[in-house]
Amino acid sequence: MVKLKPVDRTGTFWRITAIARNAFREAVRDRVLYNLVLFVLLLIAAAIFIGELSGGQERKIIVDLGLSAMLLFGVFIAIFVGVGLVYKEIERRTIYAIFSKPVGRGEFLVGKYLGLCLTLLVNVVVMGLGISLALIYVSGGWDPLIVNLWPAILLIYLELMILTGIALLFSSFSSPALSALLTFFVFVIGHFSADLKSLSASMGSTAARALFAGLYYVLPNLANYSFITPTAHGHSPSPGFVAAVGVYAVVYITVILAIATLVFSRRNFK
Repeated sequence: MVKLKPVDRTGTFWRITAIARNAFREAVRDRVLYNLVLFVLLLIAAAIFIGELSGGQERKIIVDLGLSAMLLFGVFIAIFVGVGLVYKEIERRTIYAIFSKPVGRGEFLVGKYLGLCLTLLVNVVVMGLGISLALIYVSGGWDPLIVNLWPAILLIYLELMILTGIALLFSSFSSPALSALLTFFVFVIGHFSADLKSLSASMGSTAARALFAGLYYVLPNLANYSFITPTAHGHSPSPGFVAAVGVYAVVYITVILAIATLVFSRRNFK
């Protein structure tokens, strides 16, 4: 009889999984997920009244407002929860107990990141279901617009994953207030990334051109993940486009987490 070897739960994968699970539980205890019930109820209630006031445009309004609210809720969670992931452990001094065990600083950061991404995933899925239910209600049955809805939701989630990585990077060396402010600036500027390139070309100063060109290449192009208005008008991003921006997100997040790990590994907690 062949004996199976016991599963080794002390490896890197299991340590990261344990940290991610703990981060998700902390987010739940912070009542981050409680906004979901309020969001769904308000959305469905709005669908009842908007249908009588919008002159047949209720479907577009529901999608536009729903996806916009999803993005804003997600940005709020990514920034204000993300910047506190590391700071709370330092403030409570629990980080000393964590690092007294065989846990690397990179494993700690990646685990925290994945835990918050799981929290965001739950938020995005439930909110997406709320929008879908609202569309079904106003349409009196299945609405083809729902098919176009979920690719746009996936793009929003990818954008939130990028912002979470950026928030974690800033929190690895800065205070929560400054980290939140810097992450919000990246969010705003990232949606005007194309304008940075145009602005760089129009500058007369070489230093100014280099500055804006550098910002264009360093900051994420978040405008690629904003497909809210086209979705409200019945358009859907192509699979090739979604795949391309998905690869971009994975590469950018990997680089961001690598930099965060490098910075965090040199931080002195004494």
